[in-house]
Amino acid sequence: MRITYIEPTGTEKTVDLPMGATLMEGAVQNGVKGILAECGGSCMCATCHCFIDEAFWEILPTMEEEEDEMLAAAQSERRPTSRLGCQVRVSSAMDGLVIRIPDQQ
Repeated sequence: MRITYIEPTGTEKTVDLPMGATLMEGAVQNGVKGILAECGGSCMCATCHCFIDEAFWEILPTMEEEEDEMLAAAQSERRPTSRLGCQVRVSSAMDGLVIRIPDQQ
């Protein structure tokens, strides 16, 4: 699936991710700036906070309580489309997804 990450500087990076990969894994493996992933995808640090394009919001899996709690402690402002990249796995419905990375993690 083609996913476009918009780094904090505004630079766009479009990558192909396999189904089942997380948005965080895709960012780290493709050198996307702004995703720190300090906990390695364990939903324990909120350093893979991202903003999902509203057009794709409805197709995302439901947010679990643990992710919701971590987002409450995120360094950058939480928005209605905030998610942790480690908790969102790529599906076929996400082809073309656009993700914005906040200025701070």
